[in-house]
Amino acid sequence: MDELIPLSDDTLGSLPEGIAVPTYDRSALSPGIVHIGLGNFHRAHQAWYLHRLMMLGQDHDWAIVGAGVRPADAAQRERLLAQDCLTTLIELAPGASSAEVTGAMIGFLPIEPANGALIEQICDPAIRIVSMTVTEGGYFMAPDGSFDAAHSDIRHDAEHPDTPKTAFGAIVAALARRRAAGTGPVTLLSCDNLQGNGAIFRQAVLGLTRLSNPDLADWIEKNCTFPNSMVDCIVPATGPKELSLAKSFGVLDHAPVTHENFRQWVVEDNFCAGRPLLEKVGVTFTDHVHDYERMKLRILNAGHQLLANPGELLSVGTISGCMEDPDIRAYFGKVQRDEIVPQVSAVPDMTPEGYLALIERRFSNPAIVDTTRRVAFDGSSRHTGFLHPMIRERLTTGERIAGLALAEALWARMCEGTREDGSVIEPNDPSWADLSTAAAAAADDPSAWLTQRGVYGDWAQDARFASAFGEWLDRIRRNGVRATLRNYLECGG
Repeated sequence: MDELIPLSDDTLGSLPEGIAVPTYDRSALSPGIVHIGLGNFHRAHQAWYLHRLMMLGQDHDWAIVGAGVRPADAAQRERLLAQDCLTTLIELAPGASSAEVTGAMIGFLPIEPANGALIEQICDPAIRIVSMTVTEGGYFMAPDGSFDAAHSDIRHDAEHPDTPKTAFGAIVAALARRRAAGTGPVTLLSCDNLQGNGAIFRQAVLGLTRLSNPDLADWIEKNCTFPNSMVDCIVPATGPKELSLAKSFGVLDHAPVTHENFRQWVVEDNFCAGRPLLEKVGVTFTDHVHDYERMKLRILNAGHQLLANPGELLSVGTISGCMEDPDIRAYFGKVQRDEIVPQVSAVPDMTPEGYLALIERRFSNPAIVDTTRRVAFDGSSRHTGFLHPMIRERLTTGERIAGLALAEALWARMCEGTREDGSVIEPNDPSWADLSTAAAAAADDPSAWLTQRGVYGDWAQDARFASAFGEWLDRIRRNGVRATLRNYLECGG
């Protein structure tokens, strides 16, 4: 490979042939969106759609200004500003890869404890959408799904509304100023993997606002909109392999993103201050987002946990590796077909069975090096968000829960912190200390795991679920993970 070309506006014309680059004038772009949470997923998904729209000569007044609220976001800011907020996206199709540079993002705000720059940017009348990817666990929800008004960060923001710690506090502070200035409302758009993510975003913003300014809460409720959306694209974390892959294309990019050759974005058309014409680049606008998100969150996101937990315990490093393991793949397929797919409705042009077949192909793509560790991260949010609603529904209707109960037992065993080969599973959850303590206690008394109210609330005390969970955990401990998976496959529990 010839000398690497550092990524920047000045070098776009010098990048190797075959790398698609922006054909629009980036200097003429103006901001319309503030996006909070500039991780890989946003840059491979929402930012890509906007980039493609701009490539059509459309909506150059909808560029993205990035923001973060965690100290760790400062390093990402430095990396992206050093390359003019450009990103090399590398698509990993089975047997082939390609690269393009996207340019819809034009700035990244300073990371500040009181979020002053973020508040000022949202106050700009040109900003009409504030979007967010802060992970499933970032919306201050109690175990029953209600707003957690007792959280220390929420209490701080309610007591100090002008110097907030959280993204939600910054949004509320900015909306207060917009209301006072007559600037008008904005659309608040969640792009996280949560069923009813718009409603959950709304709950967090209004819940916080009502603690300190009920009149402002009424204004927000009346004027701002919170569309529900469903987002879908597998985007691995960036590490040495991904950095090296970008270099193989001749580009020196310090924050490249790899992704699968599939994307989907389904959104309610409920934007109070206008929106980009994203339907021109494949975004689906519909009043039936919940059907799409139910299919995706239950089959794909819950399916990820079915694979990652036994994969970690059996030292299988990637999701595609889990799909190559005959026992893990068969377990995944049986739980899906017996207990998940029957709870999912068809959407236009896709049946649940067809979607499962699509997911099996996507998960099996060996070019996507998506680690079991990444997928298993924050199980306390992902199990509660993706698996537990299905278990509760099936308990209510009296249907089988054997495979889903086994999923919970595998998660509990994983949280003990060791694999079956004796290697250590490093902490991988914001609540890891509590989870590992409960998992250790569950070795003698399985009910110790289920009494975690922050994870299960009260529903896990259901006798049928508690019995199934306890039996599976006992089998895992006596016979091992692989033998237990085979037992489930042979007799279902």
